Amino acid sequence: MKSSDSISLGPGAEFDIVRRMLARWGSLAKGIGDDAVVLPGAPGRMVVSTDASVEDVHFRRDWMSHAEIGYRATAAALSDLAAMGAEPVGVLLALTLPERDVARVEEIADGIGDCVGSCGTVVLGGDVTRGEKLALAVTVLGTAQEPLLRSAARPGDRVYVTGRLGGASAALRELQAGREPAGKSRARFVRPVPRLRESRWLADHGCTAAIDISDGLVGDARHIAAASGVAVHLRQESVPVFDGATGRDAVAGGEEYELLVTCAGPLDVAAFEKRFGVPLTEIGGVAAGEPDAILTNDGTRVAAPAGYDHFSAS
Repeated sequence: MKSSDSISLGPGAEFDIVRRMLARWGSLAKGIGDDAVVLPGAPGRMVVSTDASVEDVHFRRDWMSHAEIGYRATAAALSDLAAMGAEPVGVLLALTLPERDVARVEEIADGIGDCVGSCGTVVLGGDVTRGEKLALAVTVLGTAQEPLLRSAARPGDRVYVTGRLGGASAALRELQAGREPAGKSRARFVRPVPRLRESRWLADHGCTAAIDISDGLVGDARHIAAASGVAVHLRQESVPVFDGATGRDAVAGGEEYELLVTCAGPLDVAAFEKRFGVPLTEIGGVAAGEPDAILTNDGTRVAAPAGYDHFSAS
């Protein structure tokens, strides 16, 4: 069985593994399924999450500097707090360090510090161990009065996305082809921005559910659909595309770390962009129906790409 306090998970082999573990844990697992866990009884609703960044899985050392590796791993973890509308309190770092990287540890630390400083938080502690592959496991702690959850979308809600999508995917395609990506696309890939301030604005203005886009727009919309028991409709022609990227990059590409949110009423997109310097775009709506993400282009349903999954066959 699974814990009654956990939410329904979306499709995919990675989440099948989570379901298998939940079946073993039963009532020993609680609140599984959101971007972060909300601890009961903690002052201000403590929000905690852990994110791993592993060499040759999440990054390649020939693509990124050690400082960029540290920055990106930290940003990915802090983005989970953004998805919950939480204010960061601090981060804990578990660093697995191969012998050849010992001399570069200051550069890794510089990247971590750069991200932590830009997000207005601190490093609280952690652990360092030796290993064969460079890996960073970053635990983030935050607080939120009313955390945003994946399970709170309701029929009739509007769907919005922050920023422009596809830049990270376009950069990854160039790197895989042995070419250097354009400057802005490369920066999008190696220095993503956790939308922490933006998420708190969205929570304060009535957003109901949220997720950060790490597995692709459609894939992550499916997670909201599964958790909330609704159909999430996305208009491909409305999705804002990053300069140099394709429409396919925008709907399928992962590791964007922009926010996908739902809201019962209209949001003031002009006020949002004026305050934060990034667009907020309405791209669809929520309806009753079989839990799924439904992608259309000019009113015609099109095949929706699968989200990224570490355990799906390549």
